[in-house]
Amino acid sequence: MTGCATQDGQHTAHETEASAHAHVAEPVSDWEIQQQRQNLAENSLGKGFGPQAPRDIDSPHGTNPRVFGAAPEYAQMNLCDIHFHKHAEHKGGEFTTYAGNGDGHGYKTGFRYSGTLSTNELEPTKEAICPSQHGAVYPGDTIEVHYVYSTANAAPGNSLSTCFQESTVNPQLRVEAQVFVLVNDKNALDFVELNQVGKQNGYYQALGLLNNTGDPVQYIGSTTGPSYNEQPSPFQVTWSVRPKVAKVNIETVGQWCKSNEFDENHAHGVRNLVVNQDMLSEIER
Repeated sequence: MTGCATQDGQHTAHETEASAHAHVAEPVSDWEIQQQRQNLAENSLGKGFGPQAPRDIDSPHGTNPRVFGAAPEYAQMNLCDIHFHKHAEHKGGEFTTYAGNGDGHGYKTGFRYSGTLSTNELEPTKEAICPSQHGAVYPGDTIEVHYVYSTANAAPGNSLSTCFQESTVNPQLRVEAQVFVLVNDKNALDFVELNQVGKQNGYYQALGLLNNTGDPVQYIGSTTGPSYNEQPSPFQVTWSVRPKVAKVNIETVGQWCKSNEFDENHAHGVRNLVVNQDMLSEIER
């Protein structure tokens, strides 16, 4: 996979991926994305849904009137799920390059790392990484990882359902979000180590969760994923999104996909960015 080199001999991540996926069918039109957003607005109007996610974390404005208390800090909650999306669902910080409209169902859309990568970092892998019916992930790809926490007596497992328990059917939920760019570099971060799970002070935690990628932007929103492109999400979630991108060794992402506590083996699709301020909360700076 090669792309157009910049003057300093590096490649933009989106140029590289564009060449790698040149065979993919044409993306849906702007009109179709606008229609999905219109349907979302109509299906939300006057029905009492709370603020939605994902959003542009660089824009603090929102006028949704529903308010709920922020969840506790993640160290006081149980990690119940880890999964990742290709590309970033949120926009802002170091991930502002639009990946395009995609297929209209959450794939080949979202936001990419807006920096540059070296030719060595973009060297193709020997085998497909985290393959699925929607494709694999490649060097230069951006992913957004969601570390989902619950105030219920929950344990790590597959999907949001693990975050609820019979004793706590309405737990508070928090998502710690970290955006990574995948590189073919054995000296980059190890995804398996980052996602090691263990107990600290009685709570399940992601032991390698990064704390050096900028001050998190926190806001109240909802669950994400493309199933909510036209229907609002009823879940209340406290979000914490770190604005800086970290580089992770793509080979270790492949290792994690082959074996992890969450039965995750591929990248999830991306919900359209929510841009209607009536559906967003105000971010306190």
